[in-house]
Amino acid sequence: MTDISTQTVTVNFKLALGDGIFDASATVPEGKCNLTEILPVLQSLDSSLLSAVAEDLNEAGLSISCKAGCGACCRQMVPLSLFEAEALAAWIATLDPDTREILAQRFHQSLLKLSSAGLIDRLVSDDWLADTDSARQLTIDYFYQGVPCPFLQDESCSIHPIRPLICREYLVTSDPRHCADPAALQIDPVPLPLNFSRVLNHMGAELEAGSHGWIPLVFLFAWMESGAHPGAAFSGTGPEVLYEFVRRMEFAGKPSRKEPETPARAAP
Repeated sequence: MTDISTQTVTVNFKLALGDGIFDASATVPEGKCNLTEILPVLQSLDSSLLSAVAEDLNEAGLSISCKAGCGACCRQMVPLSLFEAEALAAWIATLDPDTREILAQRFHQSLLKLSSAGLIDRLVSDDWLADTDSARQLTIDYFYQGVPCPFLQDESCSIHPIRPLICREYLVTSDPRHCADPAALQIDPVPLPLNFSRVLNHMGAELEAGSHGWIPLVFLFAWMESGAHPGAAFSGTGPEVLYEFVRRMEFAGKPSRKEPETPARAAP
């Protein structure tokens, strides 16, 4: 990773999302950094957007059902962006060897169970974010295996402060008991004007032709063996890297518009 500047600068911006305006500010490194290194900034921006959505729900007489200790959704498939995979790999590297080995065994056991159920090949070959019957069936089949996220401890997320964006964005207003069987019971997901996680996935997909831009979270330890550093593909000063993300946010919030062309990126 780059040597992140200790000097910071605050960037203010407004973005039209649906019928509203996302008025935000972010403090980023003044000097050189890359997309993976500003993930904390994106997580903070995402939290701000989700807080605004929660306030709108409260005004409509609804409330988000998700609470600490409710880990039903942590048995669903989690598409992890390449940049978040890189950040989690760096975090795992800071763990003491015994803790890292315990975590590695959890990932290994998850893969063994999925393999015995015949799901590994489908996870590799299918785009399970696609709006297709086969993708929906794969999601259901995975959930019914009851494989918990390797980061789940005592039905709570052990990496909650640095959890993936898609986990932050999966919110419901329905009875939390229904999450135990989302295929059979009524689930009311919270509609969002923009999914930051999808923007990251799109940026990851720009790095390699045919790539989804994400990996199944359960593949994280295997992916770490590659030593990949995808964040370096989007590098520059803090404001420049944030701009690359924000301009894609704008187009993601307006699906009728064509995605912007990707400019030549700075060398890592």
